[in-house]
Amino acid sequence: MRHNDGSDEADKRALRRHIATVRRGLTADDVQVAAGALAERALALPELAHARTVAAYVSVGSEPGTRALLDALRARGVRVLLPSLLPDNDLDWGLYAGEDSLASVRHGGKMHLLEPGGAPLGPDAVLDADVVLLPGLAVDARGMRLGRGGGSYDRVLARLERAGAHPALVVLLYDTEVVEHVPEEPHDRPVHAVVTPGGVRRFG
Repeated sequence: MRHNDGSDEADKRALRRHIATVRRGLTADDVQVAAGALAERALALPELAHARTVAAYVSVGSEPGTRALLDALRARGVRVLLPSLLPDNDLDWGLYAGEDSLASVRHGGKMHLLEPGGAPLGPDAVLDADVVLLPGLAVDARGMRLGRGGGSYDRVLARLERAGAHPALVVLLYDTEVVEHVPEEPHDRPVHAVVTPGGVRRFG
């Protein structure tokens, strides 16, 4: 029998809870070591080697770390875009100008996010990206990504699709978060690759 969207969403919530629990068990050293390996793997991607503009994000807490990667991209002369969360959960974008350019922003009852402190470039700035680095909690063998559930990146992916933009979509995860199956809803779109500290996996 075919699952309806309600049961798929319940399955997603259960998987999100499980992965969040595992991440909370990581030590600061675990996160730091993984971040170094993740940056090394990502920087070797041909897509990033040739990219002029990369849309990325600043990791927080026990998320797979992106700071080393952001600084390495900037040192290469890449234009790095970072998101700012808007009140409707859409994303605006700003330029990354080094760690000192980040501002800690609290959104309602949600966690503090580190966002670009410079002038906002508008939600359509992501259309210039050659690569979009996506946060996530899991990805499966088809490249279906499990996000946090806020829908911000669903909007980004829909905006890219509407504009006919085709950047490489890459999700950054821990090795254990590449799973057999992620529940899929009609709006979900697959990514092109996942980078983990242990390696890179591409999808068709």
